[in-house]
Amino acid sequence: MYDPSEPELLRLLADRAGIAADYYDMTGVCHVTTDETRRAILAAMGFRASTRTELVEELTAWDERPWIQGCEPVRILRVGQEPGTWVLHVPCETAEEGLIRIHWNVFGEDGVQRLEQVEGPRLQIDDVRVVREQRHIRVQIPLPLQLPMGYYDVHATLKGSCIEREVRFRLIVAPDRCHVPDVFQKGGRLWGLALQLYSLRSESNWGIGDFRDLSSIVGWAGTQLGVSLIGVNPLHALKNSTPYHISPYSPSSRLFLNEIYIDIEGVPEFQSSTEAQNRLADPSFRAQLDAARQSEFVDYDVVAQAKRTVLEICYENFLRDNFEGIEPELTPTTARAHAFLSYMREEGDALLHYGVFQALEEQQRAESGAMIWTDWPEPYRSPMSQAVQEFQYRHRRRVWFFVYCQWLAAEQLGVCVKQTEKAGMPIGFYLDMALGSDRYGADGWRYQDVSVLQADAGAPPDAFAPEGQNWGFPPTDPLRLRATGYQYFIDLLRKNLRYGGAIRLDHVMVLFRLFWIPRGLPASQGTYVYYPADDLLAILALESVRAGALVIGEDLGTVPDWVRERLGNAGVLSYRVFYFERTDRGEFKPSHWYPAQSLAVVTTHDLPTLSGYWDAHDIDVRSALGLIQSDDDRLASMGERQVDKRRWLAVLKSEGLLPPETPDDPDAISTKKWELIVATHQFLARTPAWLVLANIEDVITTQDQVNVPGTLDQHPNWRRKLHMSVESLVGDSRFEQLADRMRAERSSR
Repeated sequence: MYDPSEPELLRLLADRAGIAADYYDMTGVCHVTTDETRRAILAAMGFRASTRTELVEELTAWDERPWIQGCEPVRILRVGQEPGTWVLHVPCETAEEGLIRIHWNVFGEDGVQRLEQVEGPRLQIDDVRVVREQRHIRVQIPLPLQLPMGYYDVHATLKGSCIEREVRFRLIVAPDRCHVPDVFQKGGRLWGLALQLYSLRSESNWGIGDFRDLSSIVGWAGTQLGVSLIGVNPLHALKNSTPYHISPYSPSSRLFLNEIYIDIEGVPEFQSSTEAQNRLADPSFRAQLDAARQSEFVDYDVVAQAKRTVLEICYENFLRDNFEGIEPELTPTTARAHAFLSYMREEGDALLHYGVFQALEEQQRAESGAMIWTDWPEPYRSPMSQAVQEFQYRHRRRVWFFVYCQWLAAEQLGVCVKQTEKAGMPIGFYLDMALGSDRYGADGWRYQDVSVLQADAGAPPDAFAPEGQNWGFPPTDPLRLRATGYQYFIDLLRKNLRYGGAIRLDHVMVLFRLFWIPRGLPASQGTYVYYPADDLLAILALESVRAGALVIGEDLGTVPDWVRERLGNAGVLSYRVFYFERTDRGEFKPSHWYPAQSLAVVTTHDLPTLSGYWDAHDIDVRSALGLIQSDDDRLASMGERQVDKRRWLAVLKSEGLLPPETPDDPDAISTKKWELIVATHQFLARTPAWLVLANIEDVITTQDQVNVPGTLDQHPNWRRKLHMSVESLVGDSRFEQLADRMRAERSSR
């Protein structure tokens, strides 16, 4: 009998857990996963893999798990397809086989029973196995036909002469594809503007762009420029403290909004509160706000504290004017109070836990200086503990404050959404969902059951990062995610899809695989872990169709062709960046080579602006930051950029977007940069891509990029404001010129 070695057992368990045996980087080099990496990732996922004995026990438990559990936690059906069966494992001695009955019910999301069925006796047995010294049988039960799209809970009770057992699983009925608006199915092509909300200057905001500024942009762009969508950076909840907690791609929670974007003066309680208005009128407070407003960069700490101060005054007025009674038992007395409580009920436990986390974090910092939840007293580290429930009750007033802030943010963003509809924008907002959350934030605390806190997500080594990239946040465990019915994934999609007609999924390849790095090891020793793509794509399609929202997948970097094909078949748009769309020879692709089912942009937040790229400003910045190691490397980068600029001119001239007499020498047209900017956007508008976005920074010829990867506080990432105010933007003729060209190209084909 064959007796596998310990390394073979290790690789077998790693394979079952979805850990890749090897992977190819973007240059085609194959990287083989080491046994050290396998053990570390398995340990992070909760497997015991230190010895041969542990490996044997884990593999045995893996094989026995479905028989012990009774059934799989999730079953996916596609609308219009044959439903097939669901599998049930039953502990049963031979004498009882003909006696077992299975009584099962299907319940909808509203709790209403949709189906009741009885199977048996004399079930047809599919397989028999002895597990842990007990005989089990496996049966397959036909699923119901024509269930409507949605989520269902299936409860089954098994009864025999000597056994009685209950099992349950989640049944998901999903469409084949994500939502695609009719305009695209009829051959339409749309364009819009993209912005970083925090970067907006205005005469009214408090030193950071807010929802009032966003409303102003919508009103102007939707009615005067005729844009179909407004792209916005992730609006996720942040701690808003520099330098570590201001990146919108590393939020505290992806489920909730950043309260720093609230327009304080638009809050009803501010407008009715003399105390709040007096605070704003206070000379020292006003001077602080004026300084924050005039600053070149967003001062998150100052702005967040100023807004928190006035929001607390507003909150006290809200409680006083809308509730009565003695805390913690407060009785609503107004329609606004009932609206607040209704919001709380709709958001459910996730919102309450977010409020509890915020209140606990505040208290622990004040009492013990603990900056992260893993340093809190043990009873507070689990969101489901009795101590946390008691804290929630005792500090209900403070927990409600953070709920109140979320309510205000949701109200104000909701008003902006309605404004996009009023402006006749076919898509409205194109929002961005980050790949992950800070392990020490609210989501890291709340969703420990599906987060792998002993690993980091990142990227494999490539030409730009020879040692790989570590993004610093924990990956989600695909096995635990499935075991919990994918609820966290469902909640993420549902809460991020509700504010816009389109969503961009950062690093969409996570639906298929993600690069994991064991904590303490360099990124170069990480490897890929695979995810249940069929299930995740089904849920994505279901939530997209329900929300009526288009899905764009950020598919840059190392993306296998089969991944793009699967995403395309699922109705997900590809994300195409002008800088990267090249032929094998490095030339820019002609416009007709872009795929129709895509969104096209010139650049992204992690790349140089169009003006900065043309002037090689990004090379100068990276050199000054020490990211370019030597003068020779800098000169080589400058030489490559000149070649790229010649190629850039060549593709625009070949499309007739620049006059024939335009020089081939990039240095000879430096004074005509605006014409180059317009022509480049016109080029993208000419492509078959369904959507095209123009960044506001590019239209106003901003030089500095939003974020320089590989830096933290060496560069003002996520802090730089636009050099023009919102009031100036709406009167800038360059936007009208660009809009005229974009409309002409988008409607001519």
